[in-house]
Amino acid sequence: MKRICIIGISGKLGQYMAEHALSLGYGVNCVCRPESVHKLARFGDRITPFPGRTDSRPTIARAVRGCDGILTVLAPWGVENYASGTASAVLDFAEPDARTIFSCGWHISRDGKDRYSLKLKAFVSLFGALARLLRMVDLKDQVRATNMIFASDRLWTVVRGSDLEVGESEGLPVWSRHVGDPVLASNLTRRTEFALFMVHALTDDRLIHEAPAIVGRASASARRHSARAGSVPA
Repeated sequence: MKRICIIGISGKLGQYMAEHALSLGYGVNCVCRPESVHKLARFGDRITPFPGRTDSRPTIARAVRGCDGILTVLAPWGVENYASGTASAVLDFAEPDARTIFSCGWHISRDGKDRYSLKLKAFVSLFGALARLLRMVDLKDQVRATNMIFASDRLWTVVRGSDLEVGESEGLPVWSRHVGDPVLASNLTRRTEFALFMVHALTDDRLIHEAPAIVGRASASARRHSARAGSVPA
């Protein structure tokens, strides 16, 4: 892995991914909206920005050219198919053998075997409906985007994050194939750890064609199931 591209770098998750990638010596291309490029000033010439929307096919095509891996923040902003447009562009223009890693939330399910709490189901239903009514977020489009990824023969991984908090990293998160696994019960991961897992997925072949749901290694549920800490493909 020599050069990667981070799609959606300007947010906290994207910037943490850049930090981790640079610490490993990767060259970093990145895509963010033109009005957000100033947020990347601290990286100086260590990264190569390609200003544009993350669903801009010409921008994505230029940014991912020659990259061995692509880290995509799959944000469902607005109601104009932003997430599915982003996923489509990445899948279409990534180099043939590039690792394509996408981020989303626990509400995404690959095989329908996840077991969700009533609280989470209610939140997704109510927030999803209200956010779409206000034309802010379209969770259904994120589902369309991930279904597109799951059907692809690309070397993809979809990392499903729990609730997020700030704080120093306490190590690589624990993961399971299905929400509802007791190891995930704490439902809490630090943002920098989420980013660390995304970067880790670039080179972990066990995660190809997986949709790992993650939780912080130091969370209470992960500690209770410490014998299974690491990868927990249940």
